[in-house]
Amino acid sequence: MDAVQIVEVGPRDGLQNEAGFVETADKLALIDRLVAMGATRIEVASFVNPRRVPQMADAEAIVAALPAAPGVRFIGLCLNERGVDRAIASRDGGGRALDEAGCVLVASDGFGIANQGQTVADGITVNTAMLEKARGAGLFAQVTISAAFGCPYDGPVPAARVIDLARRMADAGAQEIALADTIGVAVPAQVGDLVGAVIAAVGPVPVRLHLHDTRGMAPGNAWAAYQAGCRTFDAALGGLGGCPFAPGAAGNVGTEDLVYLFERSGVRTGITLDAALAANHWFAGIMGRPLPSRVGEAGDFAAVTP
Repeated sequence: MDAVQIVEVGPRDGLQNEAGFVETADKLALIDRLVAMGATRIEVASFVNPRRVPQMADAEAIVAALPAAPGVRFIGLCLNERGVDRAIASRDGGGRALDEAGCVLVASDGFGIANQGQTVADGITVNTAMLEKARGAGLFAQVTISAAFGCPYDGPVPAARVIDLARRMADAGAQEIALADTIGVAVPAQVGDLVGAVIAAVGPVPVRLHLHDTRGMAPGNAWAAYQAGCRTFDAALGGLGGCPFAPGAAGNVGTEDLVYLFERSGVRTGITLDAALAANHWFAGIMGRPLPSRVGEAGDFAAVTP
């Protein structure tokens, strides 16, 4: 069976909603452990206004201190052109350069205005400019269509709108397009249908899936997306995460949960589950509480001798 790639978003999406500031040194130690367990793409920071997302106030410091990690690509999230400018400028900080700019286009007006101060129409214009600027600076320019399966303010999002937005972003030069279940409302049949339709609409641009596990559907949704042809998935160590502008959004699907799902289904991930579990338990000590992923709590499967 075809292998998958898991994009580790713990240092950014996993931490952005945490009330207590996680120290820069601890974030960097987390990134080191993610590299050691086999992650090859890691979202390390978000270039947003620190007054709105205080946890990301050290974005430039994180990028400047990234480890030398051959074969690993580092991603900075950007919500507007100013964010892309900061991502580009951070590459001149004397440390490890970023490899990718992750842009965000929200699929609903309600969440777009709450999250970025943009309607869908505004987002199309802004993301088109962001993608061009990022590619011009040598960054791999990818875009996430957020709230693709449902909006906390506007309710259901029509699949036809998401497919149209994906086509527009492909035409604008996106080198990868992610579909995000930002508030964890999707179910497998819906995910399989939409992922398959978007893959057909934007090929050969690769499609990625970003899942939150609010209602326990994320692993099933991931498998439905795999069957529909998706081969790249976001996840966060320990299932941490949430969005300060999306009421009710729980954490990302846990990296350990996806590794367990795929590896036991005969699908290679490149991530060592034992190392991911060790990283989970270490970071739980930093956070001062157990992390929510199910496999992180239960561990790998092994027969118990009576």
